[in-house]
Amino acid sequence: MKLKLPILLLLLVAQLLLSKPSSAAQTLRVGIVPQQSAAALAKVWVPVLSYLQERTGLILQFETAKDIPTFEQRLAAGEYDIAYMNPYHYIVFHAAPGYSAFAREKDTKLQGLIVVHKNSPIKSVAELEGKTMAFPAPGSFAATILPLTHLKSLGIRVTPNFASSHDSVYLGVARGFFPAGGGIARTFDNIPPEIRNELRILWKTPQYTPHALAAHPRLPAPTVRALQSALMGMDADPRGKELLVPLNFKGFEQGRDADWNDIRKLGIRALENVGQDIAGGR
Repeated sequence: MKLKLPILLLLLVAQLLLSKPSSAAQTLRVGIVPQQSAAALAKVWVPVLSYLQERTGLILQFETAKDIPTFEQRLAAGEYDIAYMNPYHYIVFHAAPGYSAFAREKDTKLQGLIVVHKNSPIKSVAELEGKTMAFPAPGSFAATILPLTHLKSLGIRVTPNFASSHDSVYLGVARGFFPAGGGIARTFDNIPPEIRNELRILWKTPQYTPHALAAHPRLPAPTVRALQSALMGMDADPRGKELLVPLNFKGFEQGRDADWNDIRKLGIRALENVGQDIAGGR
């Protein structure tokens, strides 16, 4: 028996609705820490989010911020549903508003750097005494907090100048605007060769647990598990593995809150008033 045309159309529409995420479904805001320009971050993260959207049926919207302090304010206000944040951001914004880690970069540790121009006469951190150095932001863990803490422990006084992103720091040092600057190994490796080749690594920090992918407590547990499963399966899928290359990631692995206890033991207090700043409208 042949189906009448209206019934056939209804069946086709129903099939389409079941095969794609509903336009009425909630869009999840995914905030990426602005270590690089928005365009550079979108280039590597949007394909990853599209891949995860296909695997989970969730609607994932890429977001970042104009600079790291703005990103911190948005984290404090709980604006992102999912956020990729540095280790120090994680311990601060896990405490409030309650972001909880569910994934992290696989088989890697976070390491900060101090870089100088390749032709710089500076050979040791002691020679940075009295100089103005470029850093991404006050709350940048490995690129700002760790180098400044190390210099302070040695009695070396420098004046920090905050350049808003890692890329801006590298460019400023490469062009001679600053004698030295702070960064991390991954972003240093990801900058264009014509900039990286103008720089020399002067000093490296110890290694720590890397950035966290964390969920706001309002997200349902099944949603977080779906994202976690899709992320952890990327390196086993040829297409997923290809998308990890521009990020310079080996893959993702499960992240647990206790993984960042190495950061908590440092007792850093640089961002303790960020919530009050937002509440006060500053």
